[in-house]
Amino acid sequence: SLIAAGYWPRGENGIPGRRFYVKGTDEARTHHVHVFGADSPEVERHLAFRDFMIAHPAEAQAYARLKEDLAARFPEDAEGYVAGKDAFVQEREARASAWRRDRES
Repeated sequence: SLIAAGYWPRGENGIPGRRFYVKGTDEARTHHVHVFGADSPEVERHLAFRDFMIAHPAEAQAYARLKEDLAARFPEDAEGYVAGKDAFVQEREARASAWRRDRES
């Protein structure tokens, strides 16, 4: 199980139907895992975002830079960090969804 492997459950953590697990400490988290039921619409959204980032390295680099900047600006404020990513992620999720639909048609 994830708990036996050293992951701590954090509940849904803001996304209904998700189970969120972290490894490490609050000060030095090393891993995080999102778990969804196979029929969850969140799975498609996450996979589309992942695939879009893989196919568009410049977007992935921009996201990495944003996350590094936010981590430096909000080292003790997870909510500030997440809020700082929100607009970027929402825009890329919309683009990723359209990109995936275009690829499948």
